Parts: sequence; structure tokens; C-alpha cells
Amino acid sequence: MNKKNRFYKKLTALIATGLLTATVSGTALAADTVQLDLHDSVQMALENNRTIRQALTDVDTAKWTLSKARRTMGPTVTWTSGANRIGGDSLDTAHNAHALGMGPAYDYSWTNTAQGVMPLYNGSVKGQIKQARYGLNAQDLALEETKQAIRLQATSDYYNILQCRNLIDVDQESVNTLQEHLDNVNAQYRVGTVAKSDVLASQVQLANAQQALVMAQNNYDIAVSTLNNVIGLPTDTVLDIRDQLKYTKYDLTQDDCTNYALDNRADGAAARYAVKMAEAAVETAKAGYQPTVNAVVNKSIGGEKPFRHDHTNSDSWSAGVNASWNVFDNGLTQASIKSANMALAKAQEEAAQTDDQIRLDVRTAYLGLQAAEKNIQTTSVAVTRAEEDYKIAQVRYSAGVGTNLDVMDANEKLTTARTNYYTALYNYNTSKASLDKAMGIPVDLDVVKYTEAEQAGATAPKAREAAKLKDDAVFEMEQLQKLEQANAAAEAATVQDTDQAAQTVQKSADAAENPSAATVTSEAVASDMAH
Repeated sequence: MNKKNRFYKKLTALIATGLLTATVSGTALAADTVQLDLHDSVQMALENNRTIRQALTDVDTAKWTLSKARRTMGPTVTWTSGANRIGGDSLDTAHNAHALGMGPAYDYSWTNTAQGVMPLYNGSVKGQIKQARYGLNAQDLALEETKQAIRLQATSDYYNILQCRNLIDVDQESVNTLQEHLDNVNAQYRVGTVAKSDVLASQVQLANAQQALVMAQNNYDIAVSTLNNVIGLPTDTVLDIRDQLKYTKYDLTQDDCTNYALDNRADGAAARYAVKMAEAAVETAKAGYQPTVNAVVNKSIGGEKPFRHDHTNSDSWSAGVNASWNVFDNGLTQASIKSANMALAKAQEEAAQTDDQIRLDVRTAYLGLQAAEKNIQTTSVAVTRAEEDYKIAQVRYSAGVGTNLDVMDANEKLTTARTNYYTALYNYNTSKASLDKAMGIPVDLDVVKYTEAEQAGATAPKAREAAKLKDDAVFEMEQLQKLEQANAAAEAATVQDTDQAAQTVQKSADAAENPSAATVTSEAVASDMAH
């Protein structure tokens, strides 16, 4: 994990513990205030979000499932021991011989048997290994899909804060203009040029606007808390966000977006690996028609005492090959194959459905982007005209040729026009973020390179290495835990050094304020004696 990523981790920890109390490089403003931009928000979400951590544990689970399947084809050694009191007519001869001083007593039987088994062929395990390997590939892609979803969530929540802030400005402007209008109405009422009803109507309109402002401010606070939750900060952290919603032209066509998505969507590739898993399951089921072959080595000893071999024929060994073949299983294998084939058909349908959903996601996001783009243009014109209409209504009312209702109606239309404009900007930016997600714009893993490496025979770790987009990308929970432990140790050392430096500075300050408390040195004594 590079220095910048460690900064995001450390920033989160400092805010959570309330230790950050001074301005640091223009990023942290106070103990509970943090200045963020969109990049910072997304980065902190990717590092701190618990959904991603859960996806990382799924990758580790799949990794160890593959390890378990592979180790099934490795050698095993078992040791069996037994201790028994023995007797009976069959041992009379041995007992008589022992009474004459020949041979053991045969009163006890201590047995020890060691067996080593090495699988030579097992079609079922071979299929299970394939399933586990493809399962790990699918989990790698599911992790990338989760990261992309969290990026979208953080981006949308960030834009929601900007939208709520814009709506506060709109409502605040409405309150200000209505307050100015009320002051004008009261002035005219005092000189008797307008009726009391104009004053009451203006007061009601102002109260409604103030209520809308309170709701907008509350929505902003909720939006900030929501983003804090996503990026791993305490929900009451105050965010200092200085960005503005902007319009940036999007040049790709819908066909370009769709083709890219079909090649690069992580969930689409994961669905294809699910099909491969189902195909491997069919192979596993067909293994019921095949034999299993093992190399087996045995060594046995037995005697009157533990680890002795003084009983007759007790010391023996054997080495050979064992084969097992279900000649007739009453149709069990056939039923398993049919069941696996149906599971394969289902996986194929789900993969096709995923592709259909990808096309729909891209089209929905793209059409939303186009609609928002058109609305930006129309609402921008509407705001200009609504501002002009409000000014005219004010002038006409002040001149006595317009009504109070005209002014309030013009103000309401202006507020609506401004709200629509900012909503169009918000929808455009969120639609663009949704389109990025629908297309499968990568976070840490290039899906095409990953699948190409895997198809060329690379293991999952090597495929990740070939396809990763960042040197510090994290793909396993164990990897993350090691990084966190190293970072925690480094941060603890930094805190310790800071504390020591602070103590040194404090001692120097104390010595300057209280010379008598300063350390006595030979040079100081000599100087005093000289004077």
C-alpha cells in the first residue's frame, strides 16, 4: 500500500479517535472537519468500506477451497493403534508354550498400523479441482464488481451532497427575496397603498419558504452522514467539500458503451465462469462411471507390550495398488449427471440473462444521461427567463400595476426553475457515474486481461498480477490484514517519535521558564565560581 493510501487510512483513524486538531496540508481543518474531493471520497470508500472487506473474505474462502480440493490428490499417512486384553481357547497353545518359558504370554495385544495412500486417479476429485479453480476466478471478478459498486455509491453520495448544498442555496435565495418582498409590502401597507391580505399572503409564502430551507438543510446533513458511513468516517464528521456540479460533454455512442460493457463487465465474466463451474460439475458427476486408483503402503506390528512385535505374524508390510469401480450403482451416477446437466443449463441461461441485463443497464444509463443533458440546456434558459419575469413582477407591484400574487407566483417559478436546473446537473453527473458502472470501467482489475491470462493457463494469482491496474491493489483479505498490521506498526512508531519530540520541546520550555530547574553541568558550576 503506497504512502497516499496509508494517508487515507491514517486520516480515517485520526478522525475516528478525535486526535486531529490542527490543519494538515489543507486537508484536515478541525477535530471533526475534513476537506474532501471526489477522488478522496472514492479512495477512502474503497479502503474502508466493509462490503469490500466481506468480498475479500469470499476470495480467501475460494482460495482455500481450491487448496483443499488440490490437497485431496496428495499423499496421506494414517497411524492406527489398539490395546486389547485377549484370551480364549484359540490361545491355549500359546499360553501353554509361555508357561514352559517359550514365547509371549498372549494376555495383551498392542497393535500399531501405519498406512500411506497416494491417489493415482480420481475423476471426481479432478472435477472438483476444476470447479474450485473457476470458483476462485469468479470470486476475483465478484470482488472487482463490488469495488465498482462501492465506487458508484461513493460517487453518487458525493454528488448528492453537492445537490443538497445547491438546493439550500436555492431555498435560501427564495427566503431572501421573499423577505425583501415582505418588507416592501409592509412599507406599502403602512402608507395605505396595499391591503392587509397582501401582507398576510406574503408572510405565509415566506414561512413556507423557510420550512423548505429547513428541510433542505436537514437533507444536506443526512447526505453528509451517508457519505461518511460509506467512506468509513464517523457519521457526525463535518465535511468541507468545495466542488461544484459541472457539465462535461460525453462523446461515446451507445453502441460503443454496450460493446465495451459486454467485454469488460466483471459480473458478465463471473457468469461465464459460473458456466465453466457447472461444466466441471458435469465432469465430476460422470466420474461415477470411472474407477478410482490409489497406491497403498501398509506396515503393521503387534505384541504383548506397546510398540513390540513379539506376537506370531505380527510384523508385516505390504505395498501395492488398489482400484475401486462401481460396476452397478442402481442409476445413482446417471441421476447425478442429469442433475448436473440441468444446473449447467441454468448457469447458461443466467449468463445470457446477465448479458441482457448489461445491455439494459447501459441503455438506461445512457438515455438518462441524454435526457439530463437536454434538461440542462432547457432549464438554463428557464432560469434566465424566470429571473427576468420575477424582476418585472417586482417592478409592476412596486408601481401599483401588478398584484402580490404575481410576485409570489414569479418567485415560485424562479425557485422551481433553479431547482430543475441543479437537478438536471445532478442527474447528468449521476447518470454518467451509473454509465461508468454499467460499462464496467475498472477499479483495480482489467477483466479482459484477467480472462485472457486465465485462459492461457495462468493461476488466479498470476492472472491478477497480469491484469492489475495499481501496484498496491488488494485482492485477498490476508494481504489486507498484513498491510494493516505493517501500517499500524509504522503509525505507532511515528506516534512514539512525536511524543518523544513533544516531551523534549516541553522540557526545553520548562528549563527556559525555570532556570533553577535546568540541568547542572560542570560548565555552569565553573561559570558561577568565576563570578
